[in-house]
Amino acid sequence: MVTFIAIPSIIRIAKVKKLTDDPGERGSHNKSVPTLGGIGLFAGVIFSIILWTPFEVFGNLQYILCAFVIIFLIGAKDDLLPLTPYKKMIGQTFAAFILVFKANIRITSLYGIFGITLLPEWISILLSLFTILVIINAFNLLDGIDGFCASVGILICITLGFWFKMTDQIVLCIIASALLGSLMAFLKFNLTPAQIFMGDTGSMLIGIICSILVIRFIEHPNIYNEFNFEINASPAIGVALLFLPLFDTLRVFIVRLIHQRSPFKADRQHVHHIILDSGLNHLQTTALLLIINVIILGIIVSLQFLGNLNLVIIILSFSLFFAMFLEYLRIKKNVGKQKI
Repeated sequence: MVTFIAIPSIIRIAKVKKLTDDPGERGSHNKSVPTLGGIGLFAGVIFSIILWTPFEVFGNLQYILCAFVIIFLIGAKDDLLPLTPYKKMIGQTFAAFILVFKANIRITSLYGIFGITLLPEWISILLSLFTILVIINAFNLLDGIDGFCASVGILICITLGFWFKMTDQIVLCIIASALLGSLMAFLKFNLTPAQIFMGDTGSMLIGIICSILVIRFIEHPNIYNEFNFEINASPAIGVALLFLPLFDTLRVFIVRLIHQRSPFKADRQHVHHIILDSGLNHLQTTALLLIINVIILGIIVSLQFLGNLNLVIIILSFSLFFAMFLEYLRIKKNVGKQKI
């Protein structure tokens, strides 16, 4: 409700102050659209977490909220006056340090992948920092068409929020539910034709929350489960949940490096741009990609008896096939342009 009430005012203020994203070569819209939707998301998330979290189970939540504030400040600054990728990375790293060292958001084991279980502390710290930064930036890159980034966030929050409720992890359930509610309200204004974009403020907030949820899920999949449903491959399931942002980030970075371009230089090589350029509209593209993510998640959950390593190989194999299909669509589009 906070997000739903705040967004219209943010839209009006952004238009009056001309804080909008104008159509350009990379854009997939043909009019100026306000870019400060992340402020409404942040307000809804923070308000809900503080209102609903019982103080007796507060735990390390204050450190998590501190990390959220840092991400909010970086995102708002970038939405108003764009930062260089390196300055954004410094701020993101600071937030990640707080999560790892103060909130103890860490990956402590590889759960048998390559025969590795418990990790030395310094490797655990580095891997955790890297994972958080990758997920934050993956969602930042994913925000390219109407409703897409928010829809992926909703999928993850519904899945893990329900799981944390079943496993009696109330604080994590509240965090997931707070973001879920805010994203559902935001979608009302972000579906085509979008009245507002979430900007870096919103996409990075979704990224840091999803990184917390996924890492906690990987580390504590079976604390308590009244339904007696056991998770035997939590790392692989976590990767499957994050398939779209991780796949898109890895593919785009590889393509840019192959073409000898900076991996941080923006272009229209993202998976959603290629699908959109093939003839689908924003809503159809979002729905198609979400269905693909859900199918992959369902396959990995049903095959978890194969073990993490085999499941990761399956995900990588599908990623390679999907990347080849996207390259085919891109080449087909370019050939069509040349004929015209």
